[in-house]
Amino acid sequence: MSTAPLFLFGTLCHAPLMAAVAGPGAAAQSPALATGWRAVRAEGGLHPAAGLLADPAGSVQGLLCEPSKAARAGIMAWAGALGLRARPVAAQTAAGETVAAAALLPETQGQAEAKDWALPDWAESHGALAVAAVPELMALAEAMPPAALARRLPTLALRVASRLRAQAQPAPASLRRQPAPDDLVIAALARPYADFFAVEEADLRFRRFDGRLSPQVRRAGFVMADAVTVLPYDPRRDRVLVVEQFRFGPLVRGDANPWSLEPIAGRIDTAETPEQTVRRETQEEAGLKLGALHPVGRYYPSPGAVSEYIWSYVGMADLDDDAGGIGGLASETEDIRSHVIGFDRLMALLASGEAENGPLILSALWLAANRDRLRT
Repeated sequence: MSTAPLFLFGTLCHAPLMAAVAGPGAAAQSPALATGWRAVRAEGGLHPAAGLLADPAGSVQGLLCEPSKAARAGIMAWAGALGLRARPVAAQTAAGETVAAAALLPETQGQAEAKDWALPDWAESHGALAVAAVPELMALAEAMPPAALARRLPTLALRVASRLRAQAQPAPASLRRQPAPDDLVIAALARPYADFFAVEEADLRFRRFDGRLSPQVRRAGFVMADAVTVLPYDPRRDRVLVVEQFRFGPLVRGDANPWSLEPIAGRIDTAETPEQTVRRETQEEAGLKLGALHPVGRYYPSPGAVSEYIWSYVGMADLDDDAGGIGGLASETEDIRSHVIGFDRLMALLASGEAENGPLILSALWLAANRDRLRT
């Protein structure tokens, strides 16, 4: 491993991330400048990284770092997990001395039209996610080759963003237990599988309703990203739009028909709100622009074993005779057919069992209860 000083110009200039990667106080740093470059966004992976683009009139402010052996090992392991590689760069110290250093750069540098990368903007949108992802990222890096890890970074980011969202939202407890710090004791935690979703296993004890801790039990769960659903509704024409697509879950169960009728749905990206995701997914899947969004509810569809958390909406839309058709993103191998049907037909599909998707049933029942109000 090279012992050249490191020129930190991107995400590792975020002190909480540097502490998570290298250990608190494990790497002394001093201000430095790299001239002839500008910092640009390099998309993809866990979050937008910072790349360098040659610019004779540019300069990049950063930090010159001579880490300890242990800190350097942590930094290089983190960089390798994200596909960053050490490249030579000349850094100028505050005293005017030019030092031969190494910068950690993405494999593909930014293009001339790339947006400038700014630490304050990145820290606001992705800083907390980057820090929270370090333990899982490092654990996966030890267990799999870089190419396999690279494929998992986007879904890892979604899972971590979901965890941060859960920690930030209120957890009212007017009827249910208000947990105390010692109501849950986790003896061991493992993640034997991580790809599109992850599987976590825990040996734990929990507080029983008689006040005692339970015996130690093993629990396993699917860790999935937060998601949204939306049922587009045209109150003037009294129509809804539902989508149809092949689903693997019914096939695995043995269902004779694995094509499912559903509301529009999608995973919440790391820097999105649920409402932003709803509008993006509706455009991608059905080519529709929504008006007002009405919250149906937010919920765990299967809390016994699945971490997935869903925000469901009914969205106002103009569903004329040309609405519907085939949609979806080719990059995600989506093949989605949209159906525009009357409200009565929707309720008939629920009654017959042809519509058996939970969020669709929930949204249809909410619409039935609020339809008169929306139509006036």
